[in-house]
Amino acid sequence: MTDRTLFSLAFTLAAPFWALLILAPGRRWTDRMAASPLPMVPVIGVYLALAIPVLPQLWAAVSRPDLAGFQRLLALGGGAGAIWAQLIAWDLFLGQWMYREARTLGIHPLVMGPLLILTVLLSPLGVLLFLCLRGTLRLRGRRRRPEASN
Repeated sequence: MTDRTLFSLAFTLAAPFWALLILAPGRRWTDRMAASPLPMVPVIGVYLALAIPVLPQLWAAVSRPDLAGFQRLLALGGGAGAIWAQLIAWDLFLGQWMYREARTLGIHPLVMGPLLILTVLLSPLGVLLFLCLRGTLRLRGRRRRPEASN
């Protein structure tokens, strides 16, 4: 597979899980998926396929981070693709955590849907807004729902 194909595949593999979190909240399948690390595994596989061929350059960029080193890494198709796949996997991890926290706190899906979409597109902003909402609810004394027993 080419770097371009793998780059596109990273988001394609994560998109169905994002769709469940956003469009099917509260469904048993969605709750099970959100509690599992498995949705990230295929994206991590794409990361490895892209990262291994450029491992020396990737290691140089992350072990002594500076802007020029990351610019050199991103100039490589596999380097940019690896960073992209890492970002997609991390964003999905954050989305799953936000979904579970929202369910525990009783945040309505119509509030969470836009926050999750923002997290897909610009994760730091989506996570920051979610943390503000979560903190506000906790300050107001909103009780957490008891965890569901297995």
